[in-house]
Amino acid sequence: MQNELKRTLGPLMLWGLGVGYVISGMYFGWNLGLEQGGTLGLAIATGFIILMYLSFTFCYTELACAIPKAGGAFDYSLRALGKDWGFLGGMAQNIEFIFAPPAIAYAIGAYLHIFLPTVPVIYIAIVAFFIFTLLNISGIQAAASFELIITLVAVLGLILFASAALPEFEMSNLKKNALPHGFQGVFAALPFAIWFFLAIEGVANVAEETINPQRNVLIGFGSAILTLVILCLLTFTASVGVNGWETIVYPESGAAASDSPLPLAMAQVVGEGSWVYKAVTIIGLFGLVASFHGIILAAGRATFEFGRVGYAPRFLGKVNGKFQTPANALIINMVIGIAALLTGKTAEIITIAVFGALSLYIISMVSLLVLRKKEPELERPFKVPFYPYSPLIALLIAGISLIAVTIYNPWLALIYFGILAVSFISFKLFKK
Repeated sequence: MQNELKRTLGPLMLWGLGVGYVISGMYFGWNLGLEQGGTLGLAIATGFIILMYLSFTFCYTELACAIPKAGGAFDYSLRALGKDWGFLGGMAQNIEFIFAPPAIAYAIGAYLHIFLPTVPVIYIAIVAFFIFTLLNISGIQAAASFELIITLVAVLGLILFASAALPEFEMSNLKKNALPHGFQGVFAALPFAIWFFLAIEGVANVAEETINPQRNVLIGFGSAILTLVILCLLTFTASVGVNGWETIVYPESGAAASDSPLPLAMAQVVGEGSWVYKAVTIIGLFGLVASFHGIILAAGRATFEFGRVGYAPRFLGKVNGKFQTPANALIINMVIGIAALLTGKTAEIITIAVFGALSLYIISMVSLLVLRKKEPELERPFKVPFYPYSPLIALLIAGISLIAVTIYNPWLALIYFGILAVSFISFKLFKK
C-alpha cells in the first residue's frame, strides 16, 4: 500500500530508540538547571519530573498499544477529543519533535568544531541534518539499527563516567550552596529537569512499524524509561558529588555557563590529560547523535500522519515507494529545522520544544481519561496500573510545569502559543 509503513521493529530496537531519543539530555543541558535552582532545587524539580514521566510513560503505553498509529498523540487526541483537539495535540507534538533537533545539531557542531576549528559550527550542524535525514529516508531498519549501536555506546559512556566519578563522591558536596535562589529556583529549573527525559514518547510514533506492537511497545517503553531514570540519578549524583554544582556549570570563575557538565566533572577527578576524560568527552558525541537521529526519526512519523489524514498538505503523508519511509515529511522537517538553527537561539529553541512536550502530555492524559469512559470496549492489551491516579498525577505535574515555564519565559510562551493559534486558524480555514 502506498501509505503503509513497513513493520520491522522488535523490543530491543524500541529500547534503543526510547533511550536514544533522550540520552543527549544526560550529556548536556541539564546542568543549566543547577544555575537556576542549585543542587536541591534541581533535585526537587527532577524528582517531580521523574514521577511525571513514570506515570506518563505507562499511560502513553496504554494508548500506543490500543491505537498503534504513527501519529502518536495526534491519533489519540483525535479519537478521544475530536478534530480540533486532535489538531492541537498533533501540532504540539510536531513543535516538540521539530524544534528539539536544531538545538542538538548546534551542540554537535560545537563539539566537532573543536576537532575542525576552520569549519564554522553552523556548517557542521547543517551537514549533520542532511546526513541523518538521508539515513532515515533509507529505511527504518537501517535507521533503528544505527540508533541502537550509538545508544549502547552512549550508555556505556555514562557508566564509565560514573565509575570514575563515584569513588570521589562526598555527601558534603551536595550541600554546597544547595538552594541559591530559594524555592522559586525549583520552578525555574523545571525545563532542565524535563530535558533529562524529553522525547521518550517518540517510541509511540514507530508503533505502526513495530512487529506485534501490542506486546513489544510495552517492553520497549517500560525498559527505556527505567533505564533512563537509573542513568539520570547516576549522572546527577556522580557529577555534583565530585566538587559541588558550581564546578560543573562554570568552567572557571566569572565564565559563562557550560553545556559540558561531564567533562568538567572528569577534569576535577582525573585531569584533562587522562584517557578517561578523553573517552567520556568523545563518547558524549555519540549521545548527541543518538538523540538527534532518533528525534528526526520520530518527527518524520508525526508529520507523516498529519499529512496522511489531510491535516497538513497531502504530499507529507506519502511513503517513498523504494524505501517505504516518510521521505517527504523528513525533508520538510529538515528544512524547518535548519531555518530554526540559523536563528542561533539554541536555549530558546529548547524551551519552545519543552512547551510542545508539556502540551502533548496534558492533552494525551486527558485523552486517556476520556477514552476510558467513551470507549470502554476498546481492546487494551496493556492497562496502566493505579488508574485513574496515574494519568491524574502526570496531568497535574505537567500542568504545574507548563504554568511555571510560562511564567519564567513569557515571551517564548507568546511565540509558542502564537504558533499554535496561527496554525489552528489556518487549519480551520483550510478544512473549510
